[in-house]
Amino acid sequence: MKILVVEDEPKLAEYLRRALTESSYIVDVAHSGTEGRRLANDGHYDLVLLDVMLPGLDGYAVLRELRRDKHVPVLMLTARDKVEDRVRGLQAGADDYLVKPFALSELLARVQALLRRGTLTPTSQQTMVLRMADLEIDLVRRKASRAGQRLDLTAKEFALLTLLLRRHGQVLSRAALAEQVWDMNFDSNTNVVEVAVRRLRGKIDDAFQKKLLHTVRGMGYVLEDRET
Repeated sequence: MKILVVEDEPKLAEYLRRALTESSYIVDVAHSGTEGRRLANDGHYDLVLLDVMLPGLDGYAVLRELRRDKHVPVLMLTARDKVEDRVRGLQAGADDYLVKPFALSELLARVQALLRRGTLTPTSQQTMVLRMADLEIDLVRRKASRAGQRLDLTAKEFALLTLLLRRHGQVLSRAALAEQVWDMNFDSNTNVVEVAVRRLRGKIDDAFQKKLLHTVRGMGYVLEDRET
């Protein structure tokens, strides 16, 4: 699942990015309200973590613009703990409100709860399950299966498969996979990506006649339902 973090405090933004990435989410970060609005409008996110006090547009302004044509869940983050501040955020369209400082465990629990809600709009609900051929990923329950058989994946394998399935038919380089799944700059001397792809291929392809995960020599990897 893909999350947008809009937070202007660099250390907190980096902390949130790392914590969410380690929990197998794909994370983008914006450091201003203006940048957050642009990313939210241009991208497709399953959740937005939105700070209230931001340079450029504040969180309330970003939220109002989001609610004009977006139905993505929004969790607001703020140091303001007065009841009227929380009410303002909820009335503006926030789905939840978390006061700083907060425990990481509580943040992750609220993120999971928002992503799990059955009250999402039909459009966003459709994004909770990804499918290609007989391969299926349930993003909320964090389960994957092929031809009805459950796939036993590690957290990184689940994140890798989710990224490949979201971009099925698109060749992704080792550098792109390393950056988005492992949050690391690609080092040609490491084989972490190749090892992970090989293990993932063993789980999703070895027991089936039709292969879905393909290597494109000199370019990278692609998840694709090929006729031959």
